Amino acid sequence: MLLERIYDEDLAQASYFIGCQAQGEAIVVDPRRDIQPYLDLADHHGMTITAVTETHIHADFLSGTRELAAATGAQIYLSGEGGEDWTYGFEGVLLKDLDTITLGNITITARHTPGHTPEHLSYLVTDGAFTDEPGYYLTGDFVFSGDLGRPDLLDEAAGFQDTRFAGAKQLFASLKTSFLTLPDHVQVFPGHGAGSACGKALGALPSTTVGYERRFAWWAPYLQNDDEQGFIDELLDGQPDAHAYFARMKRQNKQGPALLGQLSALQQLDNREIARGLQNGTLAFVDTRPVDQVHRGTVTGALSIPDASKAATHGGWAYDPESEDTPLVPLAQDSEQAEEIRDHLVRVGIDHVAGYTPTLEGLETSVPATLAPQDLESFLEKTPGAHLLDVRNRTEHAQGHVPGSQQLNAGKVLFHQEELPAQDAGPLVTYCQSGLRNSVAASALRRAGYEVVELEGSYAGWSAWTAHSGAAQPTDLNAAAQEGAR
Repeated sequence: MLLERIYDEDLAQASYFIGCQAQGEAIVVDPRRDIQPYLDLADHHGMTITAVTETHIHADFLSGTRELAAATGAQIYLSGEGGEDWTYGFEGVLLKDLDTITLGNITITARHTPGHTPEHLSYLVTDGAFTDEPGYYLTGDFVFSGDLGRPDLLDEAAGFQDTRFAGAKQLFASLKTSFLTLPDHVQVFPGHGAGSACGKALGALPSTTVGYERRFAWWAPYLQNDDEQGFIDELLDGQPDAHAYFARMKRQNKQGPALLGQLSALQQLDNREIARGLQNGTLAFVDTRPVDQVHRGTVTGALSIPDASKAATHGGWAYDPESEDTPLVPLAQDSEQAEEIRDHLVRVGIDHVAGYTPTLEGLETSVPATLAPQDLESFLEKTPGAHLLDVRNRTEHAQGHVPGSQQLNAGKVLFHQEELPAQDAGPLVTYCQSGLRNSVAASALRRAGYEVVELEGSYAGWSAWTAHSGAAQPTDLNAAAQEGAR
């Protein structure tokens, strides 16, 4: 048996390629939408992908199940659990608890493990060439290394109300009836690693074992003592913000993501063509340089994605393909880098990349407004309507923030403008921890029509300055700004 993990560092997402070498057949579990890595693996091992499945209706990335099936002719398998509200909108063989998929000597058994979502399946894998007992468990967003899938995501991202409590109860039951009934030696392969918003304390280890989690996981004592309420309280406390684009992913994954087909090579565009497109609104520019370079000057109205390796995450924050369909033009050194950026973007449903350019030459540029920490208090006092905005996670904000700042996560600012002052009320002064997330959020807000001033060094810079200067910290800088405006 062959089992390989394909990991996306951008979204901290894992998919799995399981192959029977005797039969030359393979199944892919939880594929992402840029499917070439799976095709390359199959070719490398001389296998045919005959089946594709997923553990649940994902919220953090756009599934590649339909894409891979269309490219290979593989049979789709989907969860048939969870009830009518959790029925997929595209065809596949529906799996119930204990249903199996067979690939030569390999048996894959579906286990219904609700909690993160009602329809969630995990997959026990048995290598029949060696044993008739399962040795591997693909747990999706059920059990992670050191953590569990969050049960509040439907409330946070999909518009449901108070499903977190029922989900937490289901997770407790799933651990008792599915996970903890397995032998200690069973290897656990989760769907996410550290950095994912699908849990609050995910470990970076690519795998774990039932025995290790049974003994050392934070939740183990609650299960040992049958303390359901203590488990629920601990599980729900301190969960990170869910990004706003998760709601769109949930809808599209349930309906069935649009098929991409074979994507054409990206071509370098003439900057005169780009300039015309930017002028008439038929193109949008993406600056992929580091924040310090962007702050020295960038294309006017550009989106800032300062790390191309995080283009999916930051693209999902800064651009909404449901509200606009403007093709993007990333700054890239060559077509290979541009296509890599596109591969990341399609993972979150941003499908239209027109081409690329390696230079800003000939394009209208401007310098984004910034503000030194030592000038912050004075600026807020003297600038009518100025508003201080913390775009970090709420957990970070709770641990310490610039006094008086409003918290609204960088992944939400574009989509929850109703929570912000009116665009003509005055400038937004924005910050994150170090400045990277802030650059993304600030560029999206500027493009949406806000006047934005970025706090230099963000919270880290402000904290260092206040510590060094011994400056008194007012209790409410936004209040000070309002007082100064009177």
